[in-house]
This record gives sequence, structure tokens and C-alpha cells, in this order.
Amino acid sequence: MGGKRIKKTEPNRKVLIIDDDPDFVEAFRRTLEGRQYSVTVTGSRPQAQETMRGDDPDIIVLGTITPAGEAFRVHQWLKGHPRYRDIPLLVIDAEYGERAVKGWRIFEGMQIQADEFLAKPVEPALLVPRINSLLEEAFRRIRVLVVDDHTMVRNGICAVLSLQRDIDIAGEAVDGLDALEKATRLLPNITLMDISMPGMNGLEATRLMSQQCPQTKVVILTQYEEEENMRVARQAGAYGFIPKHAASSDLVTGIKTVYAGRLFPTLFAHVADSLKDKASPG
Repeated sequence: MGGKRIKKTEPNRKVLIIDDDPDFVEAFRRTLEGRQYSVTVTGSRPQAQETMRGDDPDIIVLGTITPAGEAFRVHQWLKGHPRYRDIPLLVIDAEYGERAVKGWRIFEGMQIQADEFLAKPVEPALLVPRINSLLEEAFRRIRVLVVDDHTMVRNGICAVLSLQRDIDIAGEAVDGLDALEKATRLLPNITLMDISMPGMNGLEATRLMSQQCPQTKVVILTQYEEEENMRVARQAGAYGFIPKHAASSDLVTGIKTVYAGRLFPTLFAHVADSLKDKASPG
């Protein structure tokens, strides 16, 4: 199972350039194609909109278009469209002396929602690392191992996560031993761990996983949400604690929070702090 967008292993990613400066476009196109990018060029807002109705690009470079205000209209259309608003966007404004003709006006710039904002003149070769960085971030995916002894529960969790374009289901496990074997082999970023399972339970599996698979952070899923259970889970090495009744609303947020290096939720972080305080001398 996986998200809607599939990570590509080759650099043949699609770049859409929207710009009516032929010299800049030609130099930029050659630079990108020399690095194995697939490049499409449009020089106006109607052309860009027509192109976008076909195959989606992986990244959009929105440059300068005459008359002034056209680039902003493209920007507003992209960010207001549910299909296009999450595509990485690199905006390149006109040179200072040309901004009245084809650049971004001050009030437009205040509303910009681009991932990068630059101004001409700029060397196309210097844009490639920025594009690489934006694409790497856009295609970064969180690999999740789902551990629960109930098939319907696992299926429900996987169904929720499969809707997220930045989350992949690395695998599923039915108990603690199965989870340890798959975490070692599949190297997930996050393991969603049920507590009550036959054989090795989730807490014991969490203790062993924190020792044997330090690259994997465990988020506990449980029916029991008392603070004492949170303390035990944190002592076992868990980074998150989500009651099953709240899983549908907290699941994605919890995964992303823990992946970013923070404990989830806030109460669990407070419980962890209290454990530190008790462990401190004096």
C-alpha cells in the first residue's frame, strides 16, 4: 500500500517553466535537460493552464509574464486549485527595471505562497540545486510499520494513511515478534504499535525496538489512555501515545510530529518531562 504520489528513483522529473523571456527559457531548458529533467515551457497564463490540464509537473518555475500581474494570476490559480496547490513552486521575479512591465507588484508579493522566491538576473545552473532541494523535500516520505493483531484495525489504519501523499506503508505486523523482525528488515521511520497482542506485547516490543532499531520511533496505539500507561510507554521508549478512539483525528498529526523529532501529544510530552524530573538528582 502507499500514498497517491509514487516516489521516483530516477532524476527524470517533470519541470514546468512559465516564462516569456526566450533567452532565459532556452538557457534554463538546456541546463535542466542536460541533467535529465523533462522540461515543458509555456509563455502565458492560458498556455500554462492548458498544459496543467494534462500531466501534472513535479515542480513549477513561475517566471516573468507580460503584462504585469499575469504571473500573480497564475500563482492565485495554482494555489486555489486542490490538484495543483501542493506542487512545489519556485517564483522568479523580473529584474528591478522591468518589474513595472512584467514583474510582481508589492501587494502581490505580500500574498506569495512560493517555496522559493528569487529575482533575475540569475544563472540557470545556480537554480538546479534549489530545484533538487525542493523536489527532495516534496518526495520525502515517512515509512510507517503498522502493528496490530486485528486485521480490520490494520486495514483501517492503512486506509487512512494511504490518503497521505507523504506517507508510505512500509509493512504490517501481527504481534511484537513480527514487528521486530519487520522493523529490522524494512527500516521504517515510524512504528504504530498496539499494546495488547498475543505473544510478545507492544510494550516489550517497543523496549526491544528502541534498542535494536534506533532509527525507528514507536507511537503507541491503545485503548487505555491513563497517564500511568503513558509513563510506562515512555519508559519503554515510545515517542507518541494515541488512544484508538482518537486515532482517526490524531494519527497523521502524531506520525508527522514524531517524525519531526517531537513527542506527541502535549500531555505525553508533559509525562515525559515529569519522568526526567523524577530521575534528576536532588
